[in-house]
Amino acid sequence: MATADDVRRIALALPGAIEKLAWGMPTFRLEPRGRIFASLADDDRVMGVKCPKEDRAELIAAEPGKFFLREGHDDHYAWLRVRLGAVDDEEELHAILLDSWRQAAPRKLLDAHPELAPPQA
Repeated sequence: MATADDVRRIALALPGAIEKLAWGMPTFRLEPRGRIFASLADDDRVMGVKCPKEDRAELIAAEPGKFFLREGHDDHYAWLRVRLGAVDDEEELHAILLDSWRQAAPRKLLDAHPELAPPQA
């Protein structure tokens, strides 16, 4: 089971990541422009991450106990919620956060860290 401390440790280990409180919740952003790639809910049991809208339904259908949308809020954004208690292990948590980081990272940051590029198919 993943915890908020695990999210914080992994997120802040990613290049350019900083933590900033917003809307009463910790958010994890990329400097210098502050693009958010993850956030923790105020109860520390749910994490929000970037996710292309076209991928969300498939993830939720495959693992509804893990992934969900906050209705009325996430509908119009490329965002997905993750129940930390349903995350299998630290490796899966890292993969989820890294995928979200890749979506938020500017090209210059991605180019500076080719080791974090997605595997080629």
